[in-house]
Amino acid sequence: MLGQDELVKYWEIIADRLHAEGWSYGIAEHLTKRGLLFCVDVHRNGKRLSVKADDLLTAFLSLERDAIAPKGANGNATRHNIA
Repeated sequence: MLGQDELVKYWEIIADRLHAEGWSYGIAEHLTKRGLLFCVDVHRNGKRLSVKADDLLTAFLSLERDAIAPKGANGNATRHNIA
């Protein structure tokens, strides 16, 4: 199981990737009845994506997939399995 330090490290790596691709991001934390809820949004060239998740890593993984996933010849995102 990953500790809190490893989780922070992984979402920061993804944040750096998004920034390298020209995306700016913001993070908001909301206290709910069930605990913390993270709202993360990225924007670039008039395009904006937002995600709500129980942890930052999940939010940033989703944004990474949607914002900087490699595009195929038909313009659709392609999936790559990483072993």
